Amino acid sequence: MSQRERVQKTSVKMLCYILVFLGIISLWWHWRTRDRMKVTDLAGKYIFITGCDTGFGNMAAKIFDKKGFRVFASCLTETGAKELKAVTSKQLQTVLLDVRNSESVKKVAAWVKAEVQSEGLWGLVNNAGILGPTAPTDWLDIEHFREPIEVNLIGLINVTINMLPLIKKAKGRIVNVSSVGGRLAFSGGGYFPSKFGVEGFNDSLRRDMKAFGVKVCCIQPGLFKTALTDPAQVMKEKEVIWNKLPLDIKKQYGEEYLQKDAAKKEKLSRICLNKDISPVIQCMEHALTSLHPRAHYVVGQDAKFFWNPLSRMPAAIQDFLLLRNRVELAASNAK
Repeated sequence: MSQRERVQKTSVKMLCYILVFLGIISLWWHWRTRDRMKVTDLAGKYIFITGCDTGFGNMAAKIFDKKGFRVFASCLTETGAKELKAVTSKQLQTVLLDVRNSESVKKVAAWVKAEVQSEGLWGLVNNAGILGPTAPTDWLDIEHFREPIEVNLIGLINVTINMLPLIKKAKGRIVNVSSVGGRLAFSGGGYFPSKFGVEGFNDSLRRDMKAFGVKVCCIQPGLFKTALTDPAQVMKEKEVIWNKLPLDIKKQYGEEYLQKDAAKKEKLSRICLNKDISPVIQCMEHALTSLHPRAHYVVGQDAKFFWNPLSRMPAAIQDFLLLRNRVELAASNAK
């Protein structure tokens, strides 16, 4: 090959690289522009949010109220409802709702229908959730699994089904708050099965509703500082279960298991905990107001850079990394 031919070949390669690079930049720019497009005339639209006593739901209700939405904020307790009402506008309405109670869900749905009338419901934010006991599976009975699944999954589905005609009427949005725990189970208990269920329900609902112009989004927060993740409460629940365990299981785990486990969890929390919960509400807002909302929102530095990538890796890698945060059992040392 002559010198001239080599130069020509190199030039063609460089041109191809430049075109590929420009193509990637163009696609990225198009995505960013599309992502920032907003729905117009949203002021005064109705949205319904569950779980507004504390945490994500409480902040979302306050922020969306300030932005001009007509917010229906459901709370589990009268105290939560009164405290929220005291710091929001007259336009925001609170209502007591226990998502585990089908009659309560039907009654609230009928009330919302009477309020929105022919306009329908623009947004449903399924935020209500509990953690429940997180402990090794052989410590637990079926009731430990039941409550998180009843609240986080069955309750979410029940609220959605009852509000769906109103959402379809408005061609609105459904925002389901799941968790990175719906992609990767790193502890025993009912929380993780419930969130995996939410992911499955969200995906099937998104496809079912596409023909009706309803957009369905799923938010997957990492570890955020809320009442749900209070380490003292988590440890207290675990101690209650530990104290009721048969002696043979306690021997398998060792008397120092709880203290060692608490130390490991505290270390993990220091690394992963997101103290500012506002990014979760920003994702809710984008899902409710964007012309092209995303199917999934991964929120939190820990979720973006550790849990979500890990959830896509082979099981052997997942197990290796997650088991490094487990306490070695007394039974293992006895071998």
